[in-house]
Amino acid sequence: MNVAVVKYNAGNICSVVNALRRQGVNPVVTDDERLLMSADKVVFPGQGEASSVMACLREKGLDRVIPSLRQPVLGICIGQQLMCRHSEEGDTTCLGIFDIDVKKFSPEHHSDKVPAMGWNSLGSLSSPLFSNMPDHPYVYFVHSYYVPCCSATIAVANYIHPYSAALWKDNFFATQFHPEKSGSVGEQILKNFLNL
Repeated sequence: MNVAVVKYNAGNICSVVNALRRQGVNPVVTDDERLLMSADKVVFPGQGEASSVMACLREKGLDRVIPSLRQPVLGICIGQQLMCRHSEEGDTTCLGIFDIDVKKFSPEHHSDKVPAMGWNSLGSLSSPLFSNMPDHPYVYFVHSYYVPCCSATIAVANYIHPYSAALWKDNFFATQFHPEKSGSVGEQILKNFLNL
């Protein structure tokens, strides 16, 4: 299987590549339009700040390429947020694949820490991405911004309030959490994505 990982100025790409290799896939890390368009699957991972990452995507022309992809695409963490319409982080216009805006967590109690960091459970799972999952599986999050629940939500997590832990529209899937850091549950999610 030909899997491409989007290459741009966001961290965490190496751990995604290693997780894919554990699935028996040797992905190519690339910003080449031809390689991205011809891949069987595309993973759009990353950690970073929305406005600087979007500036890099625009500079490389990836802001045009990514929304035009027709094969299954998986956005991870900042990848999910950048697939939305707009982010409060840096007042950033994003890719607009999901018609929803990204919001900043606003602590309501002294115990509410931002960024939200650590393991949290998923509910309301509704996608082939979550086949063969236990009830309320735990996955790993690190984020200060979130996507509100919307018509594209396929998994919900709760921190301060419920929010979209995963999204799905057409061939585009996205997770706010890090499957590559989420143990056996994350491995199953990556396997499910590769089997789509």
